[in-house]
Amino acid sequence: MSTYAQELRATAQAMVAPGKGVLAMDESNGTCNKRLGKVGIDQTEEMRRTYRELILTTPNLENYISGAILYDETIRQSTKDGTPFLKVMTDAGIIPGIKVDTGAKDMAGFPGEKVTEGLDGLRDRIAEYYQMGARFAKWRAVITIGDGIPSRGCIEANAHGLARYAKLCQEGGLVPIVEPEVLIDGDHTLERCYQVTEETLRTVFNQLYTQRVAFDQMILKPSMVISGKDCPNQASVNEVADATVQCLMNSVPASVAGVAFLSGGQSNQQASAHLNAMNVKYADQAPWTLTFSYARAIQQPALEAWKGKESNLSLAQKLLLHRAKCNGAAHEGQYTPEVEKELEPVTA
Repeated sequence: MSTYAQELRATAQAMVAPGKGVLAMDESNGTCNKRLGKVGIDQTEEMRRTYRELILTTPNLENYISGAILYDETIRQSTKDGTPFLKVMTDAGIIPGIKVDTGAKDMAGFPGEKVTEGLDGLRDRIAEYYQMGARFAKWRAVITIGDGIPSRGCIEANAHGLARYAKLCQEGGLVPIVEPEVLIDGDHTLERCYQVTEETLRTVFNQLYTQRVAFDQMILKPSMVISGKDCPNQASVNEVADATVQCLMNSVPASVAGVAFLSGGQSNQQASAHLNAMNVKYADQAPWTLTFSYARAIQQPALEAWKGKESNLSLAQKLLLHRAKCNGAAHEGQYTPEVEKELEPVTA
């Protein structure tokens, strides 16, 4: 039994508290720069810091956000007036998390497939982040659906990496978010996505079990079972909800502390509607809480409204809070067109 078992269980439960979810704001510097550049904002460390401050100082964010995943640069930054971001978060009751993988790299011998790196030195990085105040971590594996892929080799290598990472986290006091993302890119059908997601999840949990990971001290961050972006036949909201929950029921142990979906390229409204439908239909049957861990599906409207200008700060924060609130409602199965429209007068 881990020294941290009790603390880890309590943290995992707090991360999936009713009406709340986890905000993913752990984009690497390169990805963050690309997003800033797209809306005409200077791609500098100072603008990245200012953007992170906009997010973390949004009033009442803690009503819908239980924790936020940071990047290494962000966890060391402070607000303009010198308050460390970690203090801003803990004062608001938002649990600090940290991305610890070093990215998905081309997998040797497997064209078109990726394997996530970052196990070297991970134990020491976890110890430092725990010391700083982080209480959970994230590691993302990427599974691509295409012609003849994913291969068993790719699924197994990524599952093994996720399991090794998860155990190191639990040993060092961090709740691991285990994120096997089956990408939405491609023209595959809902059925094909189901098949790949099920195989991936079963392999991941087999590896987690083999590496002695405690399921009640981890959060699963899966992708939804959804039609590929270029599939001519797009599944309905209810079809996505049914297929996703069915797939999880067949592959995820009941003792897992919670399931926090990634949005993975869905539109903002889609991501909320799919989560809502799952909770409306299955909240009573599912053994785990079904919530969100979204990045763009919460941040994008705020980033586009802000444009790097101080004068747009208040509007940007309102938009950010609105998306967090929509997803908090979806976690409760209470997301409606009315909730979605609440902000329309503000943005008109």
